Amino acid sequence: MDRNSSDEDEDHRNLIPAIARANGSGRSPRSTLQIEETLSRSRNHSRISLNKRYAIAAVSLTLLLLGVFFFLLTDTRRSFFSVDLSSFNKLDDAKESELRALYLLKQQQLALVSLLNHNSSNAIESSSLVIDNVKSAISLSKQIEETLLSPHRTGNSSVSGLGTSDIDSSSSYLCKKVDQNLSERRTVEWKPKPDKFLFAICLSGQMSNHLICLEKHMFFAALLDRVLVIPSPKFDYQYDRVIDIDRINTCLGRTVVVSFDQFKEKKKNVARIDRFICYFSSPQTCYVDDEHVEKLKGLGVLIGGKLESPWSEDIKKPSKRSSGEVVEKFKCEDGVIAIGDVFYAYLERDWVMQPGGPINHKCKTLIEPSRLILLTAQRFIQTFLGKNFIALHLRRHGFLKFCNAKSPSCFYPIPQAAGCISRIVERANAPVVYLSTDAAESETGLLQSLVVVDGKVVPLVKRPPRNSAEKWDSLLYRHGIEDDSQVDAMLDKTICAMSSVFIGASGSTFTEDILRLRKDWGTSSMCDEYLCRGEEPNFIAEDE
Repeated sequence: MDRNSSDEDEDHRNLIPAIARANGSGRSPRSTLQIEETLSRSRNHSRISLNKRYAIAAVSLTLLLLGVFFFLLTDTRRSFFSVDLSSFNKLDDAKESELRALYLLKQQQLALVSLLNHNSSNAIESSSLVIDNVKSAISLSKQIEETLLSPHRTGNSSVSGLGTSDIDSSSSYLCKKVDQNLSERRTVEWKPKPDKFLFAICLSGQMSNHLICLEKHMFFAALLDRVLVIPSPKFDYQYDRVIDIDRINTCLGRTVVVSFDQFKEKKKNVARIDRFICYFSSPQTCYVDDEHVEKLKGLGVLIGGKLESPWSEDIKKPSKRSSGEVVEKFKCEDGVIAIGDVFYAYLERDWVMQPGGPINHKCKTLIEPSRLILLTAQRFIQTFLGKNFIALHLRRHGFLKFCNAKSPSCFYPIPQAAGCISRIVERANAPVVYLSTDAAESETGLLQSLVVVDGKVVPLVKRPPRNSAEKWDSLLYRHGIEDDSQVDAMLDKTICAMSSVFIGASGSTFTEDILRLRKDWGTSSMCDEYLCRGEEPNFIAEDE
């Protein structure tokens, strides 16, 4: 189902060059909540060489076994010497030779799978060609095995008793779940003082940007020992439609977040921000314009003092900041403070990037889809997709100009994109792809016709229009939120986050939020990647 909400990445244009400069890199940058590449180029080079030797050895072994296979077949049916074979039971000899060949093939297959399992993380990061070579060796080995077994099959059974389930699961080795090393997680306790509040303000972009900003506000609130105030839906999005606010308190075992109405009630309907201590000083203090200041006042929020910043911090060039610096500059005795929009804040990146985030809690993640959306996603998957499926976020609307401003561009011609998708489908051995996109039907129709594996078109599934005969989305209708565009977008995110393998759009915060959920939920796969990662578009239009 198409979504209008995917325009949320427009403000992300400022973030991308900013972080690239902060890192001193010319490569395409990523959001602060993105899963980072774990191997350097120099290490990749050595591992590619090693894995190529593995692949060459594997293919050589396959060729050797081919020779053994044909020798055994011919040796059991005719003699190379002048020997009378009439005294031998030819049928028994043939069967014995074939079983010996099957045994050798099985040992080869298991060795190759073990190699993939042992080196999967390095191989996937280092060279997809090595993986494809090893997988081709497995495939060839299986074909030889099937040829040997074919005369002895009855229906679907095999007389040899040598099953192929271990080899069929080779894709699970390639695309196994990422080990998140939860035991090494570094966290901070969030134990706020009940009379100290941090008023969340998130204005950048659309919902995904706001959720990232909200998560960062939680980190600030934990560092400053404050309760976080969720903004009014008259000022921001209606968060309680897409995430469960009360669940956050349950995960912490105490009250750490309150709604705007609860905040007003605690303050006896006199809502006041005592002090603005702005994280960003430019291009606008607190990254809050006059229009939104007036909106706050229109909600009855009194604002004390001026919008001031304790340091020089530019959204276009965010500095790396530590938790100690934040405590030093922002901790105070004022009852209610605001720090402005912190979507672009570059604070303790490694800490924030951890599975589950930087705060100690008993849940997998603090910000996740509401229970209604989660159940609806599960029902859709059970109805249309099944357990093993790939999810693809294909961002197209407004992305052509955005991507072409980057180097390299991230906007791929549909035929090239289809080739990249087909390779991942083959690697993951998934029968279907869930498509989350804002692309026009002309583009998705062409894409559908070009995603082909083993001569078969792979179905691209989008959520269908409402049909009263289908019950997978009944919960949304029962609660009157079926036409909410933000609910629609969060449902897409949830389905993508539950997939076996995810293909994302580089530079999209919609993709980044999906990657965050996958990391926190433990669904991240070794095969997760951006569309056509490592490739440049084979055609790029000129600038205006």
